[in-house]
Amino acid sequence: MADVIKVPVSFGEVLDKITILEIKSERIKDEAKVKNVRLELDELSATWDEAVKDKAAEIADLRQQLKAVNEELWVIEDDIRDQEAAQDFGPKFIALARAVYVTNDKRAAIKKEVNLALGSRFVEEKSYQDYTARK
Repeated sequence: MADVIKVPVSFGEVLDKITILEIKSERIKDEAKVKNVRLELDELSATWDEAVKDKAAEIADLRQQLKAVNEELWVIEDDIRDQEAAQDFGPKFIALARAVYVTNDKRAAIKKEVNLALGSRFVEEKSYQDYTARK
């Protein structure tokens, strides 16, 4: 049996995973964990570089935006876990919980832009109601 599974996936999904692994490699302190993260990051980065080649410059700004949004999510998730550990489910917890889906929606929009820019056969779609519309 193979030690990994190879599946067709959109460009946005791969770039999302790469940016998350970059953040992990920068923020995780445990060297054993970092080693595992870097192994996966190196493999995905090589696959990405081969697939995207000369188009990388065209989406450099989107890549930076996606990493920035994932960094926001990292902080939000850390903060919400701190609130959970303290069993504090007040206004800050609620604001953080809401920030998760708002930030994830930004993330999905950027991934979709990446997919469209690179002509991906797969494009992630969401089916959520527009919570930003006022009644």
